[in-house]
Amino acid sequence: MKVTIVGAGNVGASCADSISYRGIASEVVLLDIREGFAEGKAMDIMQCATNTGFNTNVSGVTNDYSKTANSDVVVITSGIPRKPGMTREELIGINAGIVKTVAENVLAHSPNCIVVVVSNPMDTMTYLALKSTGLPKNRIIGMGGALDSSRFRYYLSKALDKPSNDISAMVIGGHGDTTMIPLTRLAAYNGIPVSEFLSQEELDKVAAATMVGGATLTGLLGTSAWYAPGASVAYLVDSILNDQKKMIACSVMVDGEYGQNDICIGVPCIIGKNGIEQIVDIKLNDAEKAAFAKSADAVRSMNADLKTVLA
Repeated sequence: MKVTIVGAGNVGASCADSISYRGIASEVVLLDIREGFAEGKAMDIMQCATNTGFNTNVSGVTNDYSKTANSDVVVITSGIPRKPGMTREELIGINAGIVKTVAENVLAHSPNCIVVVVSNPMDTMTYLALKSTGLPKNRIIGMGGALDSSRFRYYLSKALDKPSNDISAMVIGGHGDTTMIPLTRLAAYNGIPVSEFLSQEELDKVAAATMVGGATLTGLLGTSAWYAPGASVAYLVDSILNDQKKMIACSVMVDGEYGQNDICIGVPCIIGKNGIEQIVDIKLNDAEKAAFAKSADAVRSMNADLKTVLA
């Protein structure tokens, strides 16, 4: 199985490292526009092989899409990362042209691939990739919900003082500081609702921390995070390549689900060899429905800025 990662920056390289270390794919190609950059990152990763025991072949290439041919999955991380004080939404003008060009180039060499979009603003870039390529919606997947859900579980684990791997929790809605919806009502610790252990005030604090989880790290690091995003991509790619049928919150084109149409937004999805194999339409309460509708309106508003790019 072959995976191409476009963009060899922090997130792309972390993704390649996680995929190779876990043996998810037999081949990983890192591509970047900076001369020698992807080659250097790939070499650095490959020099870990003897000490970590992986057998994945990782190679780097400078802007030569022919080397990505016949990829099963293509991950798009290219574009500028957030800087302190910058919202994901502010990235639209810069990253839209990049993502559109990348999607067209990779599909010219891997017409049957599944595309995973990481570039921000992620929901809008997923919508752009879908509309500009004309691919069926199951083959264009936005990664954000997987990352947001992992951060939600982290904050719940801190509040509960319990391992995050014992906690199930999901974030739906837009992948933005004001648009994501941590589903505290459905979160559980080994099958027991977390509301049995945490007060509503504590749950509200966890939800608020989750929503600004990315911005918090940007403030601390001076740029976007990369370890958790890279691991989240690898988790998603693993479910695709190994047909694991995991339920993962992903940004996908909705067609009536959750009362919405013609936007890509985070919803629970079954992920397998065909990409999005099913959208799981869970029952939301009235407050959650209202929050989701508000989130969808915000995402749709951002999509309006794509008219020039899609013209």
